[in-house]
Amino acid sequence: MSENSRRKTLAATADRHVLYQKAVQEPSAEVDFITKAFRDSRKRRPTRLREDFCGTAAVCCEWVRSGRDRTAIGLDLSRPTLDWGLAHNVAKLRPEQRDRVTLLERDVLAPGRGAGGVDVVMAGNFSWWVFTTRADLLRYFRTVRSSLARDGVFVLDTYGGWESIREQRDRRLVGGKKRGFTYIWDQARFDPITNGMTAHIHFRLADGSRQRKAFTYDWRLWTIPETRDVLADAGFRASTVYWEGEDKKGDGDGVFTPAAHAETCPSFIAYIVAER
Repeated sequence: MSENSRRKTLAATADRHVLYQKAVQEPSAEVDFITKAFRDSRKRRPTRLREDFCGTAAVCCEWVRSGRDRTAIGLDLSRPTLDWGLAHNVAKLRPEQRDRVTLLERDVLAPGRGAGGVDVVMAGNFSWWVFTTRADLLRYFRTVRSSLARDGVFVLDTYGGWESIREQRDRRLVGGKKRGFTYIWDQARFDPITNGMTAHIHFRLADGSRQRKAFTYDWRLWTIPETRDVLADAGFRASTVYWEGEDKKGDGDGVFTPAAHAETCPSFIAYIVAER
């Protein structure tokens, strides 16, 4: 066997969590948005965050970096993912910052002691779409509301547009051709009767090797009107949609502002901010 045949591919040695964080997450932008949205409605700076479905807790870590008075709680059911976050994200914080991060292996439907009284609950990366029935989503929203401080807010992200309801693959280069990789969003199944969907994330590395189905999601696509109706039924007194602006090419510019109406488009990402 030649040396080349024995050499491992980049896909075999790459860490899927590292690839995911580079391709999908932008924690500093999330923290900036949460801070702005909270100030828009509450006229003060939030300090206590709970990140539901926190995964590797990248947002929790950025939150405590952004202020010495800030604390973060992360909830997730995957012990291996939480352990990865502790080893690779939390461990990089300064000791006093690490002391202000708490990661808990808990169900977001039963957050338990020490996970309430927060200024903000954040459910990012469309993770809350794991709830595929209205009853389960309502239960989750009620649980979130009970976890918030009296003037707390709930921040969710969502996506839609006509491209979101078709089976397709979307590819995006991350980090340049020579040392980067291709992120592939594979919407493999969509059921127009239930809005149920199965999606995978694949990564194609610079040597052509691939990590197939690095992550898989079985979700229900919830529209914005549906979501706001369930938030209202859960007792939230108001909800605001933050719509993304466009750059000169017609692509999203990363700037989200409150909107009551929007023009139809092939795809969009938006935030919903609900006030307790």
